[in-house]
Amino acid sequence: MGATGCGSDGGDYNPPGANARVGPVLIRYAHIAEPPDGPWEKGDDAPFYVWFFNQGQEPDRLLGAETTVARSVDIVDADGAVRGPVVLPTGKLVELEKGRAHLLLRDLRQQIRGGDYVWVTLRFERAGEIALQVHSQVPTYVDEDATDAPGLTSPSAQ
Repeated sequence: MGATGCGSDGGDYNPPGANARVGPVLIRYAHIAEPPDGPWEKGDDAPFYVWFFNQGQEPDRLLGAETTVARSVDIVDADGAVRGPVVLPTGKLVELEKGRAHLLLRDLRQQIRGGDYVWVTLRFERAGEIALQVHSQVPTYVDEDATDAPGLTSPSAQ
């Protein structure tokens, strides 16, 4: 299976994250977001983003997650409110990412810098559990509005 870029400029695209499979559930781009102004500090809440694709015959649900680097891991809505399990219908991509429901590592027990790796265990209703070694995204420190500076392009620019 090959990887391709997400633009028409022919540039390389190296998406962050761990990729895995547990039962029929594909896990893609699992990573901890890196804040734009430095590492996550002890006591911070850090977003954890991941995509799922359920290849099974039955829907599944992400019930939760845990890690030793945070007090807890919650499934939250885009506004940070705690919500219940995430339904993973068959044959559909479910993206837990910025601006949508995602996982939140609450009350970090240590500093996490861009490029650091931590273990996170995901729990599914049908597929079971899987422990992933995921990294904190290496920061780009690019202002999303800085599209007029040479070499800087907003991620949303087409």
